[in-house]
Amino acid sequence: MTGPRSQNERDTLTVEMVFALVTASLLAAVLYVAVASPALFGDLGRAQERAWKAAAFAVATVGFAVRLVRALWLFSRQRR
Repeated sequence: MTGPRSQNERDTLTVEMVFALVTASLLAAVLYVAVASPALFGDLGRAQERAWKAAAFAVATVGFAVRLVRALWLFSRQRR
């Protein structure tokens, strides 16, 4: 155990966590629009539209999780 963290270390950790959340959210939004664009801007049937949106949601969710974990993992490795 290294003892309590300083205020500077806590602030740095907070900034890194917010950065990871914001960039993961932006990536998820871009991925959703990119994958769902045929359903959002095209003239598709109801079933096809639902399928595109479901696929877009899945891709966006995976992209969000991967970006969040990767950003936090890289930050933790830099601190060592």
